[in-house]
Amino acid sequence: MTAGLKFLGVFCIVVAAALFFGAIVPRPLFFSVKSGPPHTTILVLSNPIHTDIAIPLDAASRARFAFVEAAGAPISHPDAAWLILGWGGRAFYLETPAWADLKPLPVFKALTVDSAVMHVALARAALTEAPDARAVALDAEGYARLLDYIERSFTRKDGQPLPIPGAGYGESDAFFEAEGWFNALIGCNTWTAAALREAGVTTGWWTPLPQLLALSLDLHDRER
Repeated sequence: MTAGLKFLGVFCIVVAAALFFGAIVPRPLFFSVKSGPPHTTILVLSNPIHTDIAIPLDAASRARFAFVEAAGAPISHPDAAWLILGWGGRAFYLETPAWADLKPLPVFKALTVDSAVMHVALARAALTEAPDARAVALDAEGYARLLDYIERSFTRKDGQPLPIPGAGYGESDAFFEAEGWFNALIGCNTWTAAALREAGVTTGWWTPLPQLLALSLDLHDRER
């Protein structure tokens, strides 16, 4: 019993250290991408376990992501000001629109391995005032790389993203098949961090939780 408790204690210390250093060690470690003048401001949206990226809707972004309209997200609606995009585990994402819907199997798949999906949703201009929204200013090249990264996350067939029929939380969102595999260690928040790094933003080395990603941005990307 004592040996088991010692092992558990050591394990907890190792995990805590990994989470701590994952946030404070910058990535990239030895260099950062030079940024030009601010061009576009995006939002990083957080809840206790998940992060999304919101991009502003204008003529160019509406044209680029026009495929979401047919899947159930009316991107051309005049009140739509932001397109919210997130990557996550299929079972948990599709079957848990709210905490009350939590089930054992999606949790098990999230903690092991699951296929990935992309979620898209729309928001009004007031999204910038949400308490869980963090503004990040990107230069033109960084913003272009971010959009490329997001687009590469959608699984495509014959060049077209693959919507998941009947999947969605409401009247202005949709799900698509996505590239990659999900688990709790390399999940939605590490996807968000990777997207930000693609745009030239320094994050922590490993940020599996929204709180760790926020901490790493506070530490390493304060100039933004």
